[in-house]
Amino acid sequence: MTQQQPSDRGSPALPRRRLGCTGLDVSIVGFGTAPLGDLFARLDDTAAIAAVERAFALGVNLLDSSPLYGHGLAEHRSGTALRRVARDDVVVCTKVGRWMDPFHGRGDGSNFAGGAPHRAVFDYSYDGTMRSVEQSLLRLGTDRIDLLLIHDVDVWTHGADAIEARFREAMEGAYVALDKLRSERVVRGIGIGVNEAEMCVRFTKAGTFDTMLLAGRYSLLEQPALAEFLPLAQAQGIGMMLGGVFNSGILATGAIAGAKYNYKDAPPDVMRKVAAIDRVCRAHNVALPTAALHFALGHPAVASLVLGAQTPQEVERNVAALSSPVPAALWRDLKAEGLLDQHAPVPA
Repeated sequence: MTQQQPSDRGSPALPRRRLGCTGLDVSIVGFGTAPLGDLFARLDDTAAIAAVERAFALGVNLLDSSPLYGHGLAEHRSGTALRRVARDDVVVCTKVGRWMDPFHGRGDGSNFAGGAPHRAVFDYSYDGTMRSVEQSLLRLGTDRIDLLLIHDVDVWTHGADAIEARFREAMEGAYVALDKLRSERVVRGIGIGVNEAEMCVRFTKAGTFDTMLLAGRYSLLEQPALAEFLPLAQAQGIGMMLGGVFNSGILATGAIAGAKYNYKDAPPDVMRKVAAIDRVCRAHNVALPTAALHFALGHPAVASLVLGAQTPQEVERNVAALSSPVPAALWRDLKAEGLLDQHAPVPA
């Protein structure tokens, strides 16, 4: 990995990698906008938008959003920052699978403390997909989206009883719509954004996709995507983006009281494993989140890590961590203790 220090715009700090066969070069760290939707806590508008601007200034050129995040608020905030830079300097990625109903309240059960007062409607149909894209364009304030992903077609979201129907709906509706937009060169690439490696495999075998965003399933803590999906993605030229490389926070905070894993309090077995990984990292004088970032970038299929941030300072910390050296002995010790898959590629 190229070692460079954070800088101001005009001298990008971040190396870029080609995203599969899209022809797009993306920074090895992208900006994930879920926190900008008031995830778990309300944010100040000015600080939230400033976080995106700081990311752009440090060379981040990949912006990932979704209608779900704050029920549209994250796209609104992202659009404000996007209008302050040259549009061609940023690769904009958002998602389909939900559109926002402005005439009904949000309902209960959302992880977003604030956000827009609109109800999210699941809809993987052709018409629902086109409606979602149109709404995103309006919220983002742009005339094009570079990457479109079918969002949350996984068991985690819909349950085992409904996943087959959702998968069929997505392939017969959303995929057809996105494939049409791609063939008309309205978008540069289409893909999937999910939390399960198994669903990535299913979609890869069912259609022709350019990119995928997999959250949480290839990290320093766990690597279920290693055996089948990542080799398949590499063989088919699918550009990989990884989200959730801190597994909802525990690889950033360590195994502290209240540490989060998969958006909930981490269970005891996860706490023990993270504590053991952290112990090895400390022995090599490497911060746990730094090791987590470097490891995730070590797989040759991975183009970018999509990292959320709430403030400019969080963005700066993420970028700075990529400049911190990680000794090869750290990876050897983690594998020797059975804390890391023996076959996992590691940074040179």
